[in-house]
Amino acid sequence: MGATEGEVPSVDQGQTADGDPLAIIQQLQQQFEVEAESISDEAELAELRARYLGRKRGALTAVFDRMRSLPGELRAQVGKQANQARQLLTRRLDEISSALAEGRDKRCDLDVSLPGRTVHLGSLHPITLALQEIESVFTRMGYEVVEGPEVETDWYNFEALNIPKEHPARDIQDTLYLGGEWLLRTHTSPVQIRTMQRRQPPLAIIVPGRVYRRDTPDATHTPSFVQCEGLVVGPDITMTDLKGTLDHFAKALFGHETRTRFRPGYFPFTEPSAEMDATCPACAGNGCRVCKGSGWVEMLGSGMVHPAVFEAVGYDPQTVQGFAFGMGVDRIAAVRYGIDDIRTLYENDIRFLKQFAT
Repeated sequence: MGATEGEVPSVDQGQTADGDPLAIIQQLQQQFEVEAESISDEAELAELRARYLGRKRGALTAVFDRMRSLPGELRAQVGKQANQARQLLTRRLDEISSALAEGRDKRCDLDVSLPGRTVHLGSLHPITLALQEIESVFTRMGYEVVEGPEVETDWYNFEALNIPKEHPARDIQDTLYLGGEWLLRTHTSPVQIRTMQRRQPPLAIIVPGRVYRRDTPDATHTPSFVQCEGLVVGPDITMTDLKGTLDHFAKALFGHETRTRFRPGYFPFTEPSAEMDATCPACAGNGCRVCKGSGWVEMLGSGMVHPAVFEAVGYDPQTVQGFAFGMGVDRIAAVRYGIDDIRTLYENDIRFLKQFAT
């Protein structure tokens, strides 16, 4: 009898009409193709491979096992057809395996019913944010942003700024010396000197950058901080220009209701010199922990450029005048964001920094 539908044909039937080995091989191929069409996963594929090509129970393998009992001429025909069938089945199994692998790669395992994952974005540091605001105010007034080296010589950092050796002002800015005349700059004023050496007035610049001093860290001091200084040079520059510029800056930074006041100060590179305060933005001048109840916060130091500074860079103090100012960006950031201890800005506490994520 021949094999029933869905049943792998047997070769045990010998050489009868129904047991013709050539016919059995052909029927095996046809039945294999029918079953191959329904394969949907690797397990079914492995079972199909074992059923036809497996060493122990493979139907086509059984044909090869029975060949030795066949007459010589028939054995050659059966062997040739059986080899062709094995190649065809092997190629077809490989094709199915590749198709399953490709389908697995393309399959999307995403469960769209699950909530999405939160993407945590970084943010600019509050000092950077404050510096960007400061630069924005002054560049809108026509100032140019200029930068310079953090490692300086004694001449640029002190002497050109009317701070000669043994001057008591050097004690105010306790310096980190690197050997010889080299040091870490204690302010960004050396960049003002370098700029005036290269250019002729008029000029209006701001100089942001990191500076270094031998300060003991506390609520208002750190040994390394960011500073921003400004310089304007030209004919007929007066103290009125200085006060008007800095008053506009405070209002642009903290709001139009902000008031300013100037107190006499001392800086070797300016004369006259003044400290500028602004009404506390946290309490609008009513008194709070940020301003320690005074209603005012210290903003910056300023003054008219000292004639000795102009002489050091080759300017004629009889024909040009100028004003300069300088502020600690760390302190501005602390005031801007209501921080009462600037050490918080350097502790890298993610709970604090993530408040500034946009």
